[in-house]
Amino acid sequence: MMVGLQNKTQLVSNGSEMSVRKRQRTVVFARYPTPGRTKTRLIPAWGERGAAWLQRRMTERTLATVRQWRDAEGDAAVEVRFVGGRLGQLRRWLGRDLLYRPQEEGDLGDRLWQAVERAFAEGVERVTLVGIDCPALSASLLQQGFAALDEADVVLGPANDGGYYSIALRRPIPELFSGISWGTETVLQQTLEVARSLGLSVALLDSLDDIDRPEDLPEWDRATGRQSQRVSVVIPALNEAIALPETLKSVLAGTNVEAIVVDGGSRDETVAIARSLGATVLVSEPGRARQMNAGAQAATGEILLFLHADTRLPQGFEVAVRQVLSEPSVVAGAFELQIAASLSGIRTVERGANWRSRWVQFPYGDQGIFLRRDRFWQLGGFPDLPIMEDFEFVRQLRRQGNIAIAPVPVVTSGRRWQHIGILRVTVLNQAIVAAYLLGVSPERLVRWYRQR
Repeated sequence: MMVGLQNKTQLVSNGSEMSVRKRQRTVVFARYPTPGRTKTRLIPAWGERGAAWLQRRMTERTLATVRQWRDAEGDAAVEVRFVGGRLGQLRRWLGRDLLYRPQEEGDLGDRLWQAVERAFAEGVERVTLVGIDCPALSASLLQQGFAALDEADVVLGPANDGGYYSIALRRPIPELFSGISWGTETVLQQTLEVARSLGLSVALLDSLDDIDRPEDLPEWDRATGRQSQRVSVVIPALNEAIALPETLKSVLAGTNVEAIVVDGGSRDETVAIARSLGATVLVSEPGRARQMNAGAQAATGEILLFLHADTRLPQGFEVAVRQVLSEPSVVAGAFELQIAASLSGIRTVERGANWRSRWVQFPYGDQGIFLRRDRFWQLGGFPDLPIMEDFEFVRQLRRQGNIAIAPVPVVTSGRRWQHIGILRVTVLNQAIVAAYLLGVSPERLVRWYRQR
């Protein structure tokens, strides 16, 4: 009992004494979004930073939902059981109106039970435990779970992967958290079998999808209501028969997207390949700016994404695009850059490009620039330049507002660096940028670039 008193004092200092005394409590199990330590099954598609980025937003969405329930109920409190990070970091991130405790030792069952035991020891009459993996969780579902405890001993919210996203109790029942194969598709079934063996009455809420793997990513758009926003991916191409198939496959794997390939006069199989894979194909005068503007003119989506023909998009790219553009201050976005080459020094090139994009807000075209179609035409599209069209377009965008970089990488071909050399490409690029800023005409620059 002395241990319980000590921990209760610690909790009160983190939240408020009145919150501890509330009759109902929802406990949210969360992890501080440290790259590489959260949502690890998403890392192959989105990278460590991208997985942590999504986990942060999923946690914020869950806490907003639980706060909505708390404020409607009145006699209710929210506790966050966290892993990773420090108390100060959690409070600055999620707010000071919540109770915070670090998760204790043991497997998931041990940690769930410890939260239940503590809640009832502090006088709570009803408690619900939830995770942050089901973005469709609503305040009304939470309310239904608490209300169902009038008749049931246990209320479970089934997840469609075989687990559960919530469990609500009106008294402590430790057997429900022991001997369960956590992390498997049998968690819900095993829990129901334990409940039946104890003679407990069980109520079930609506089943929800969770997000653990790359193929689950569209659920985020469905839950947030953004899936209806179509993404039109415009790909200017010229003799790209080798690189284009993989690029188009990455595009067409997305949900509610279209691929528009604008050919500038290819002499290889570019056009035939694009059509065979299901892309809309246009023919335009050569010149990347003209090709991209022609593709934007034919696009049907609310969102435009301009992609080089040798750059592959990550699985779930459309989810990242819609999320970035949902931020009120963001006028456009791009992805982090990853180069498909193992040359010495190539990772330094990547880091430099990503630093420039993130802190200077100046992505280049090979990072997949995206924005809303109406803003694109407000700016008049890409300037009709033979070179530096993306540079000049981004300069205009920066005057409009924030250009956000999704911490999710696109993979671009390393052929330029392999063919010409890392140092030579870097020096050449910087020389062209400097010359352009000094007023050298784009026509002269493109002649010089081709000669080099």
